[in-house]
Amino acid sequence: MGQQASFHAPHGGADFLGWRKTRAGATEIVYDDGVTRRMVWRVAGLEASEARLSDALRVAVGSHRIVPTLYDELKKRAIAIEKIAG
Repeated sequence: MGQQASFHAPHGGADFLGWRKTRAGATEIVYDDGVTRRMVWRVAGLEASEARLSDALRVAVGSHRIVPTLYDELKKRAIAIEKIAG
């Protein structure tokens, strides 16, 4: 509760990174570069807290290489994901 769910790149790009809950209760991470690429991952398991997920996304979107940094930050926090689109 109270955790930020979406982030925009501060370096002037149209990059968007956020997380959402599906109707079934699963958590998904969404990345959109604003031009051509949209990627969606499902967070595996229930061990990922909203706070840890928000922290990982906040660090990743502040980077110029958002997707590789996202993978690194999720790995540091032991948050497993599976790619479902993109």
